[in-house]
Amino acid sequence: MDVSPVVDGGRFPASCVEGETVPVRVNAFREGHDAMGVQVVLTAPDGSEQVRRLESVNPGLDLWETTVRPGSTGHWSFRVEAFSSPYDTWVHTAEVKIPAGIDTALVAAEGVQVLERALAEITEGTRPEADGPRLRAAIGSLRDTSLSPSGRVSPALAADLRGVMHERPLREGVTVAGPYPLVVHRKLALFGSWYECFPRSEGARFDPEQGGWVSGTLATAAESLDRIADMGFDVAYLTPIHPIGTTFRKGRNNTLDPREGDPGSPYAIGSPDGGHDAIHPDLGTMEDFDAFVARAKELGLEVAMDIALQCSPDHPWVTEHPEWFVIRPDGTIAYAENPPKKYQDIYPLSFEADYEGLYTAIRDMLELWVEHGVTLFRVDNPHTKPVRFWQELLEEFDRTHPEVIFLAEAFTRPTMMHTLGKVGFHQSYTYFTWRHSPVELREYLEELAASAHYMRPSFWPTTHDILTPFMTGGGHRAFVLRAILAATLVPTWGIYSGYELVEDVPRPGAQEQIDNEKYEYKPRDSAGALARGESLEPLLRDLNRIRREHPALQSLTSIRFHTADDPQVLVFSKHLEAEETGTGTADTVLVVSLTEHDRDAWTTLHLDPAALGVGEEFEVEDLLTGERFTWNRDPYVILSAADRPAHVLRVIHPEEERDA
Repeated sequence: MDVSPVVDGGRFPASCVEGETVPVRVNAFREGHDAMGVQVVLTAPDGSEQVRRLESVNPGLDLWETTVRPGSTGHWSFRVEAFSSPYDTWVHTAEVKIPAGIDTALVAAEGVQVLERALAEITEGTRPEADGPRLRAAIGSLRDTSLSPSGRVSPALAADLRGVMHERPLREGVTVAGPYPLVVHRKLALFGSWYECFPRSEGARFDPEQGGWVSGTLATAAESLDRIADMGFDVAYLTPIHPIGTTFRKGRNNTLDPREGDPGSPYAIGSPDGGHDAIHPDLGTMEDFDAFVARAKELGLEVAMDIALQCSPDHPWVTEHPEWFVIRPDGTIAYAENPPKKYQDIYPLSFEADYEGLYTAIRDMLELWVEHGVTLFRVDNPHTKPVRFWQELLEEFDRTHPEVIFLAEAFTRPTMMHTLGKVGFHQSYTYFTWRHSPVELREYLEELAASAHYMRPSFWPTTHDILTPFMTGGGHRAFVLRAILAATLVPTWGIYSGYELVEDVPRPGAQEQIDNEKYEYKPRDSAGALARGESLEPLLRDLNRIRREHPALQSLTSIRFHTADDPQVLVFSKHLEAEETGTGTADTVLVVSLTEHDRDAWTTLHLDPAALGVGEEFEVEDLLTGERFTWNRDPYVILSAADRPAHVLRVIHPEEERDA
């Protein structure tokens, strides 16, 4: 009963990534006092099976647990089998009665019956012959009346035979739950680092002779890929690159009166030059896009594209398919609103009149970009489209392009956010941006970890739409602090270009940047800021390096929280056993961090050594500074908002010291 990971009783598949450790938990019980066992059978896409025993973790409450690790992508399944275990029942009887001298001959005879059943399985072909010698030796000893009672049963109770019978148990009264679906995605669906940019700003310049701006291009944007790759990012994420409408075009800072040369919002998609399947003429051609993707691949980057399913009034769909929009009583098309916000420059799509036609158009448009090398899509406001649409579209792409990853930008009700994950979105934006205190962060991470089998979080300290008061009030210190937390709390994180330059000035009355890049060109002097020591690039590079080098940080469900006497200090760890890391050694990362940007902390921590995989005293190394410390379960730490807002520590396990 209560099998996990199962999503809504199996209505939706649970999911993980290749090589990820997946906890399997069930409640299992039986009548009476005989021993029982539970095992999970994991079935690969090719039909092969892996069997793993579950262990009783709290016998009084009948909770059983184990882990499985699917090794390849595709559609897997698992079932759970509970059974009566005659051998374990006999073992308990022998361990109680033989020392007490009760029914010793009968106990030996019962042991023979049990082990002969196991021996018969060899003849039947359901047990390997390799088990035979141990079984025969134990049976022979049980029948040998010349031995003492303890000597007769000793081989049947020996550790080697117990191991055989644990791995391949005798089973009676098998009860099966499942099979349950488990979709396995590629690793980038769980672990990765995203860098967002507006291509038109990369290389944009003001031409004093012409008195106007010259847009950057895909070619000039490609020149920035070296810097993005050097910082250790995995994904270059492009905001929309399509033609932009002129009707009701927005001016700078979201005004309704654009000036000459204002480029408009790239989210107002569509003009006579084309729609979602076209490239803005200022950015270049499809050949330029192909060259951008090719250069990204050379540098080990994948390209993500922003998909905003909405249209400028000038989009070809508006005249070709007016039925794809909401027509108001006065005959006009309704523009987008989220009161009090108004988006006069875009029309939302309506799936009511011609669902199949609109579905086909969107599917074909996405197929086009996949053909040109796009492997990830960041979907703008998916919660404003029918869930049915996403379920059908994502199921189709899972069949035709299982390598393609979809990220949901849905800042909305938790139920909708979770449902988008259930129907197939690989990742989701989260409310991390607004969670700051240790209590808030702990509660939120525990909520996210509990839903990790269908919704994977992506943490962004800021976006082109969001600049919180915390970030505007904290300057450099806030940007450093939130980058460290975003990069270590969850496996996937991202930053919006300009983050490394600490762009923190808000537009009055709004939680977004002033002179917002959505409405104007924004070239940046990244090289100059780096040379002047004003850039966060070195920190971002270090964080991405640390994340790559430590498998523990590539996991979500392994997170454990510890405490500090100072309530504003967040303490958490991530630990993977040696068999889970792929490196042959255990990996543990411990993070001790401020959560406020305007105060320091002198505090004692209270750590759980078991969660860290260590004893009472252990060594740690700060991965940001290289310092090493000897700690115990209650170390004293000093954190400084100015120059040491956090420790990101590698716990040094004894076997690592021996190897060194």
